[in-house]
Amino acid sequence: MLRSALRPALSLLVLLSLLTGLMYPLLVAGIGAAIFPARAAGSLIVEAGKPIGSRLIGQEFTQPQYFWGRPSATAERPYNPLASSGTNQGPLNPALLAAVKARLAALRAADPDNVAPVPVDLVTASASGLDPHISIAAANYQAGRIAKARAVERDRIEALIRRHAQTRWLGFLGEPRVNVLELNLALDAMAGRR
Repeated sequence: MLRSALRPALSLLVLLSLLTGLMYPLLVAGIGAAIFPARAAGSLIVEAGKPIGSRLIGQEFTQPQYFWGRPSATAERPYNPLASSGTNQGPLNPALLAAVKARLAALRAADPDNVAPVPVDLVTASASGLDPHISIAAANYQAGRIAKARAVERDRIEALIRRHAQTRWLGFLGEPRVNVLELNLALDAMAGRR
């Protein structure tokens, strides 16, 4: 009796495992690659045949002549996609307050002449710790430091920010933003480095 009931159950397990665990994911991946090839491949930015980053994952920039992204809360190293998770620190958590104070001090030390309020996305990590974007305000906050480091007029940096600004999706979802990697590549292109 048990043997007669076990055989169809195991057959069904194998069949459903093949359908839902192998065939369906391959079908969905194939359709995604056919309809959205760049997105299915990771939205990579490729130069000279070599991938230099993704439009979807932030990168760490620390040099004064580049825009800096949101802080990353990933383990081992910043913007580690294998360790993406939230910080799970509430607004009154002493560790979060200490991290924000340290980030504020670093921003002020990098640009002591800038007395403007620091945008919150420059001192707090995103939920994933991988955010590739910053707000327009965060980009404009850094424009003076970058203009000084590159010996160009601030107006040119601000114009570059406006050209790379992305609006809200469907006109009302999300916030206006810029992709940090794309903006930094445009800075290098402006300087003739790319």
